Amino acid sequence: MSCDDNQAQAAVAVIGLGQMGTRLAQAFLAGGYSTTVWNRSPAKAEALAAQGATRAATVNEAVATSALIVVSLPDYATVRTVLGPAAGQLRGRTLVNLSSGTPQDAAEAAEWAAGHGAAYLDGAAMSGTRLVGRPEALFVLSGSRSAFDRHEAVLRSLGNSVHLGGDPALAPVYDTALFGLAWGALAGFYHSLALVRSAGVDPAEFGAVATAHMPFVTSLMADHARQADKGVFPDDDGTVEVHRAAIEHLADTSETQGIGTQVPALFRSLLQQAADDGHGASGIASVIEAIAKGRRDA
Repeated sequence: MSCDDNQAQAAVAVIGLGQMGTRLAQAFLAGGYSTTVWNRSPAKAEALAAQGATRAATVNEAVATSALIVVSLPDYATVRTVLGPAAGQLRGRTLVNLSSGTPQDAAEAAEWAAGHGAAYLDGAAMSGTRLVGRPEALFVLSGSRSAFDRHEAVLRSLGNSVHLGGDPALAPVYDTALFGLAWGALAGFYHSLALVRSAGVDPAEFGAVATAHMPFVTSLMADHARQADKGVFPDDDGTVEVHRAAIEHLADTSETQGIGTQVPALFRSLLQQAADDGHGASGIASVIEAIAKGRRDA
């Protein structure tokens, strides 16, 4: 029987109850959805059962009772190992895989799911576990659009669930790109925090000012993305040479204050490459060309 024909089935099953999987199940329960849970270590399901979840005795049972299967496991190989015994029961269901991996992993997982008759969505939780279940928690998903539309209401109980397109490999591309963005921003923040602390500034006070500054930074991202798309880099936000001079000040001040210069050294090298490529008088967003050229030359 197709899972869609069984009206008694749970709305969603969560397989893998680590920190993320537990938060996913709690968000589904908070959204009012019947939720079945399963984990290789059964004890992890006990607290969720006390909150209203149904504990499945086996992975086969979890899959059999749910039209939507959400998997949160360490990697794609583990997903296939765990779901292997229940692969024959996947037909007609939707598999949402929130495990970490590469675009190639996602493509292979989608092919594996299709081979067992399941619709497939690859995804990533971009806001960690802290925000799961809140509107600002970002989940990126790619793969079957019809499956996303069919289960969108359930998935939106996790937060802002965004469908990126039909290629399942898009989600891990976004996952790694956004992870790099977050780390780049945090690295700049950590350096800035070390710098102001060296001058006796209260970290919390600086954090408040830095947070107020971020809307300007994010506005630059949107504008510079458009510039990169057109390949035209006006100097409204300063030229590469202007920013090189500012980075020198940052590096010099950091050295004077006795803190590390790894972060400004990275900025300096990128600006130097952009200048060497003839973009000294171009807008700062032309640094993207230097980074992209590095990829082509690799």
